[in-house]
Amino acid sequence: MAELCPGLLWAIVWLIALLVIGWPVGFFVAWFYVLLIPFAACVDPLKGLCETLLKLVQLPRTFAENMYNMKSLG
Repeated sequence: MAELCPGLLWAIVWLIALLVIGWPVGFFVAWFYVLLIPFAACVDPLKGLCETLLKLVQLPRTFAENMYNMKSLG
């Protein structure tokens, strides 16, 4: 039981981070990703930018996985 308590605290921290950081950033960056991805087929420098934007769009998934696994922030 004592080993579960720190994990639950980290899960709560990840939930708060998901709600405050993950979803807002993901939604905001998704707009730019959707707007730029068609042009990435024609403009090579946009491909790298779109890959970076996709990682930011997937930020909520990363937070949720860390919450599920009860990982610490470090």
